[in-house]
Amino acid sequence: MSPRLAKTALALTAALALTPVAAPAHADSPGPDVSVQRQLAETYAVTAKYAYEPNALADGYVAHDCTVDRSGQGAMGYHYFNPGHFGSLDPKVPGGLLYEDDGHGGRRLVGVEWVVPLSGKNMPRPHMLGHDFQGPMPGHYKGMPTHYDLHVWLYKPNPSGLFFPWNPDVKCPSTTATSGTSGTGGMSGTSGTSGMSGMSGMGGASH
Repeated sequence: MSPRLAKTALALTAALALTPVAAPAHADSPGPDVSVQRQLAETYAVTAKYAYEPNALADGYVAHDCTVDRSGQGAMGYHYFNPGHFGSLDPKVPGGLLYEDDGHGGRRLVGVEWVVPLSGKNMPRPHMLGHDFQGPMPGHYKGMPTHYDLHVWLYKPNPSGLFFPWNPDVKCPSTTATSGTSGTGGMSGTSGTSGMSGMSGMGGASH
């Protein structure tokens, strides 16, 4: 591991120790194990450049509307999807990025997402980073396939858990929000299109 990645991994490990993991089966359930922390450190190292939104656009991520949970569990923020990465189970190749308004006319990177299209009714549920994907669910925009997905809030703490799909601390402007619902299978609903700078959270600088 390079010195830069090792430093990132240490920072991420420290941050994960302060971040709750989603929906533990028991109160004493452990947090992410060392191998998951290592994979998340790789994700962080690869995606940190997307704190500058133009880098995401240049790499093929396309912006869509801000998605909010109509039952009040929070929001996901603005999805930026790269369909060329759909189906990836590589921690270094997420199919989506999550942003929120930064309060200064730009957007701040808050999380990452993996998207695996549904290939058939007997398709096994995808699993990575120690977690099952949510879904299957309809696409979030016209033309997006029915899919499973997994969210990780690497750049903004989520009181509901690192892997929980909705973040109560993320807000959507009412003029750009698209609502969805969540349940045992994840989120359903659709989002349209919409058009960053800055990042808060673990070791980032100010999508």
